[in-house]
Amino acid sequence: MGRFSGKKIVVGVTGSIAAFKVAGWVSTLTKEGADVSVVMTEAGSRFVAPLTFAALSGNPVLMDMFQAEESHAISHIELGQNADLLLIAPATANTIAKLAHGLADDLLATTVLAADCPVLIAPAMNSRMFGNSITQRNISILADSGYGIIGPAYGKMACKTEGPGRLAEWEDAEEQILQALSIQDLTGQKILITAGPTREALDPARFLSNRSSGKMGYALARTAARRGAEVHLISGPTALSIPYGVKRTNIITAEEMYAEVMQSCTESTVVIKAAAVSDFRPKKTATEKVKKENAEFVLQLEQTDDILQELGEQKAKNNYLLVGFAAESCNLREAGEKKLKGKKLDLIAINDISNANTGFEANTNQITLLDSNGFTDLPLTSKEETANLILDRICTQLAAHS
Repeated sequence: MGRFSGKKIVVGVTGSIAAFKVAGWVSTLTKEGADVSVVMTEAGSRFVAPLTFAALSGNPVLMDMFQAEESHAISHIELGQNADLLLIAPATANTIAKLAHGLADDLLATTVLAADCPVLIAPAMNSRMFGNSITQRNISILADSGYGIIGPAYGKMACKTEGPGRLAEWEDAEEQILQALSIQDLTGQKILITAGPTREALDPARFLSNRSSGKMGYALARTAARRGAEVHLISGPTALSIPYGVKRTNIITAEEMYAEVMQSCTESTVVIKAAAVSDFRPKKTATEKVKKENAEFVLQLEQTDDILQELGEQKAKNNYLLVGFAAESCNLREAGEKKLKGKKLDLIAINDISNANTGFEANTNQITLLDSNGFTDLPLTSKEETANLILDRICTQLAAHS
């Protein structure tokens, strides 16, 4: 099942050279299960042929309001009212001006005015046109009216100038589309999430760590932000990019993680401890790289601070919901029960790391959730969908908690 399965999305294409990029967007949306209808302005059709969008979407392209009505095709009223989302990309300065002032002189403009679904606008134009005070005022009018604005990006234009005005990259647009299509059931929640591994230095060249990729924690941060939460992600070293709309604080050691978490948890309504924090660190760290001939073969370790334990002790005072993770290779349920009680958690996600599909670095996961109501086995699915299922349970607990 695709990320956009079952969603009806209307894409409005206007007269910009960036229209060729939107052909790729339409293709991706369609492949991900969306039912895409494309509405083009006359100027838009001069940059990319309507036949291209018809082939990519699998639906006829609509351009002329009167022809649509005469042929009994779907009307502009139905387009905006039947859709789950209306996306205008690329949106020229001319189209933005028309929409900001309520003009309805073509099929796309009338569709937007009649829409009762979320509307996203992705500007694309020359940087000086974008920076013009009139264009900026028009964009502000649309934003104040509840329209979402995607980008634009900074870069070199087709007109050889450089600056803000490039059509946003698909990755950013996709996140805003997913957010607009998501139920905003975490609005008002401040969620602190930890992710990734920590590293404990042996010397300037070597460290102790673990196999955590951070994928599960980042999936939780990404999906929580989509669902309206204010998300603070405290992350160990990973190769993952910052999720859209998420504040990220980078740390390296368990000690740094402890300091950041303890400082931030007091402002949080939910704390999700998904990071794989080192339980031990070397008692001594060499200031210079240890040479083979000088190496000692017995490594003395000391325990790091138990962050989850401390969060459990402070939970009642700070009044947050506390969610932990247990990465186990055997006796999963017994270990999960012990950790739930011992750390004073509200919810624990038990993860079988012995399976190639559910362990470290995998893109899928199969979690067992445990709270005061007992065990719930989640299906094997993507980490993003797993994150949504965990957040569903958190929403239920928040409702009971309040």
